[in-house]
Amino acid sequence: MCLLRWTFCNFSVLGSEQVNHSWKRYFLRRCHLETKMTQGKGGGYTCKSLRGHTGRVVGLVYLQGNSAKCPDLWSSSATVCSASSDGTVRAWNIQNGDVLWSSPAQSPLTGVVTDEKQEVVVTADSTGLIKTWQGQTGQEVASFNTGSSHCSLLQYIINDTWFLSVGTRQGSVYTLTDTRLTEKSRVMVCDSFEVNTLLVSPDKKWITAGTKDSDDFSPKIFSTESLTCPSEDEDPLCQSVPVTGCRAAVFIPTQPARLAIIHCNQGLNNKALSVFDVSMKRSKYKSEIQVQQVECFPLTLSTRSSHYLLEAKDSNCLVLAAGQELMVYSLKGVLLASFKDHTMPITSICVDSFRVVTASQDLSLRVLTWKNNRDHGLSLESRYHLLGGSHSMSSGFTHVTCDYSSIVASTEGKDGKDVLKAYSFTS
Repeated sequence: MCLLRWTFCNFSVLGSEQVNHSWKRYFLRRCHLETKMTQGKGGGYTCKSLRGHTGRVVGLVYLQGNSAKCPDLWSSSATVCSASSDGTVRAWNIQNGDVLWSSPAQSPLTGVVTDEKQEVVVTADSTGLIKTWQGQTGQEVASFNTGSSHCSLLQYIINDTWFLSVGTRQGSVYTLTDTRLTEKSRVMVCDSFEVNTLLVSPDKKWITAGTKDSDDFSPKIFSTESLTCPSEDEDPLCQSVPVTGCRAAVFIPTQPARLAIIHCNQGLNNKALSVFDVSMKRSKYKSEIQVQQVECFPLTLSTRSSHYLLEAKDSNCLVLAAGQELMVYSLKGVLLASFKDHTMPITSICVDSFRVVTASQDLSLRVLTWKNNRDHGLSLESRYHLLGGSHSMSSGFTHVTCDYSSIVASTEGKDGKDVLKAYSFTS
């Protein structure tokens, strides 16, 4: 029954050598938890307000979370890191609301990520200073200065080697290695425009870099090998994607290197979604990146928006937010579902194997869950709102992130001090 419902077989979910639970007990406990997460009724979850930042929250990431692939149903404890314009990054225990550590104040932070192993926190500040922090203790590990007032951060691991790519406001991408932040390469991507699209493919062979600030610029695809192990004699291997005016992009998680992009289409007000496969063509004398279009369809959006959020669920499901609307498309361009659960624009979305959570300026989160329909395939069902407090105190939600059994979001405080809301579901 566990295999039929969750399609995995991992004995570690049954506990340790000291405590060993039966598959029956696991099945019943997880079903009970998923019923609570689907219904969102009072008593099925706790909500904590996490206060301490004296500025805007600019990013939220799980440092320790409950994975949907292998959830711990007996002792779930989650740690979330938040970065703020007050110059600090803080680690929180979201179950009891305690601050585990807080970094010394520096220039206003502009971004935060954790590494794949969730052992290191990486921050960028408004002077372009990149820092790594030990996840357990908050101890500073290293720093590197890019001189950029805003940076995009992308961390990935290739063959057990740690890398960080940093996109700058001046249009270049730095690639740094190990947590000591040693520079490996620097390439110019879009001169005089900020690099604010920065993605790595699931097979780790390709980096997509580009800007959302120019209607004439095409995103570029780099070979990760040429950025992480650069040749002194040759420029990095690079190819432009044959579209302009990128507004959002995502790699399809179940494919090695399939890229979906929302871009301008025959005029600035018209948008299309194109899907590309990236591969390498090798000949006797040279290697060349191939970017082959496999799908392209126009987007019929009821609201005009300059802010698009794009996520991928699996090999045939894209989740798009624009304005107040949430849409689910197949890769062939079929609109599978659309929702207007919010009264103000959606600011952030989080997609995993169980649900989609949208955060909005209307100070609410909307929870939608995935449903497998025998006739129509995968669909999304709108479930319930989680409210963020009083409109007299807050202007709306700005960021949201989730693991298997919790949701954490930041509310914009009207006094300039943002507050985190942590919703934990219990089994």
